[in-house]
Amino acid sequence: MRRYGKNPDEDDIRVRPNRKGNRPRTNIRPKHEDASEGLVLTVDRGRITCLIEDRTVIAMKARELGRKSVVVGDRVAVVGDLSGAKDTLARIVRVEPRSSTLRRTADDDDPFERVVVANADQLAIVTALADPEPRPRLIDRCLVAAYDAGLDPLLVLTKSDLASPDTLLESYGTIGVPYVVTNRTELADGTAAEQVRERLRGHMTAFVGHSGVGKTTLVNALVPDRKRATGHVNAVTGRGRHTTTSALALPLPDDSGWVIDTPGVRSFGLHHVDPSRVVLAFPDLVPGTADCPRACSHDEPDCALDQWVADGHADPARLYSLRRLLATRERREGD
Repeated sequence: MRRYGKNPDEDDIRVRPNRKGNRPRTNIRPKHEDASEGLVLTVDRGRITCLIEDRTVIAMKARELGRKSVVVGDRVAVVGDLSGAKDTLARIVRVEPRSSTLRRTADDDDPFERVVVANADQLAIVTALADPEPRPRLIDRCLVAAYDAGLDPLLVLTKSDLASPDTLLESYGTIGVPYVVTNRTELADGTAAEQVRERLRGHMTAFVGHSGVGKTTLVNALVPDRKRATGHVNAVTGRGRHTTTSALALPLPDDSGWVIDTPGVRSFGLHHVDPSRVVLAFPDLVPGTADCPRACSHDEPDCALDQWVADGHADPARLYSLRRLLATRERREGD
């Protein structure tokens, strides 16, 4: 420690320079009121492609966003070079409040949520009727995630030329999930795309499904000018190859809606799901929950829904469907 005499003057005092600059730090952040509004189309290794008016702009998160995630479907505020020219880079300075958030966890024991897409209002669950075989447990899990996020589900069954859809549709009839059944001939001649497109008009629809079910092939048919790579199904294992590695939002022709193609999934963890939100998808059962015990799982001896159904207020099949979906949170996919 340097010691000074009894009467030091300014020549005796040495101030260590501030290597980060002499401006005082502040918690006040700029409001960026002149920022442009953008829609996130895809996110790839920190580079975020946004649609601003009629052009795509590459951007990255501003430092002030911290760890706040930016996902496909987000509406964001963007500043900087918005020309969209090659080698230019803008900044995302704000993520607008989301109207919906579709989430999943890696498995049921994983407490960390992954946001799949933001601001979608419909979830298209794509499954093949054969090659590969349907996976009802995965369908159930996607339905639970849709109801939890407040999305309307749509069941899209492909390859009906290989197997009948009747058994699967009977299983989901009491839930009231709308559906479209397609085959490979209809996919080739454009009929399937038009059938599905009618269900997508006016919506932002996220597509999910197991690898190999024909999800990306269908998306290519829906948006023919934006082809994505497709894979094949292994004839021995029935498993498809992941060809979509990142989510991508695509506009339907005539700007009639949006399609978000997501990577193929092998599991859909539901650690984050609140059972009280799932029951909202069954409006005929909701009034019966008023007399349920606190934090009722709706599948226990004191659940008031049993008496509600016994009194004739709802179809017993509806209560069975609710409990089947809620049980998927406790039962691993594939059990």
